[in-house]
Amino acid sequence: MSESDEIMPVTSIVTLTLKPESLADAERVVRESLELTRGFQGNLGVDVLVDQADPTRWLLIERWESEEADSAYRAYRAENGTRSALGPLLAGAPQVVKYDVSPA
Repeated sequence: MSESDEIMPVTSIVTLTLKPESLADAERVVRESLELTRGFQGNLGVDVLVDQADPTRWLLIERWESEEADSAYRAYRAENGTRSALGPLLAGAPQVVKYDVSPA
């Protein structure tokens, strides 16, 4: 396998902005949703961070074996409508930014 063919891990940071009135339900709904994420092939783990100054702003730090694994997961979620339980709790659309792991 050449260096260009090497499978590289990817980190996706998903920003959720929740409706203030949804905070009581958010932890349960996100936990249930992440059961699928954490069990999806290629997932290396997910951390949930809550902004100390703004508890409606959450970051999901998802680690994936590869870009392909991350893309397969996102396609699965989109095709199967598994975002619907979280949708009513959100104040806006989730934002997803993908990062490569640097050797630095």
